[in-house]
Amino acid sequence: MKHVYQILLAVMVLLVAPAGMSAQIYDNLRPPTRTTRPTTPPKKKPAKKKWEYKGAAFCEGLAPVMDDNEKWGFIDKTGKLVIPCKWNGVESFSEGLAKVLDDNWKWGFIDKTGKLVIPCKWEYAHDFSEGLAGVQDNNRKWGFIDKTGQVVLPCQWKNAYFFSGGVARVQDDNEEWHDINKTGKIVK
Repeated sequence: MKHVYQILLAVMVLLVAPAGMSAQIYDNLRPPTRTTRPTTPPKKKPAKKKWEYKGAAFCEGLAPVMDDNEKWGFIDKTGKLVIPCKWNGVESFSEGLAKVLDDNWKWGFIDKTGKLVIPCKWEYAHDFSEGLAGVQDNNRKWGFIDKTGQVVLPCQWKNAYFFSGGVARVQDDNEEWHDINKTGKIVK
């Protein structure tokens, strides 16, 4: 009885469907047999990467990537994950160090092996330039540290930019801008 309904349905489809479609529809209505196999193997979904490249530039051979948990790390130019994704934020490498944001939302610096070389204790930090990086403390004042994390110019300015040509721009509490040298002396 089941075959009678299938044949009747096939005849109705052949009468109603356009000529080019009737064979295709009939093939789709055929019950599968033991010898019926798909014409192509099912497509396998590609394995999902554990991280995603966000298009940031490679600096000093490494680029930031983010994983499925929205944690950040770094890959090398071959695409190999070389610094695990464990940071809330990262910035590109500069002078061998990269800024990283920890779970307490404080900034520090890692080296190219991923080792934390300057503890995450700063509200914000600039990249290293000429061996120094501007850092902002808990009082929202800016100063400068060296690559060991030692404060070399105390946090006393309202704003500060990076060193270039031995000079950095800083802003005092009176909103005035000055150029300072690496000893903190105002230069003209």
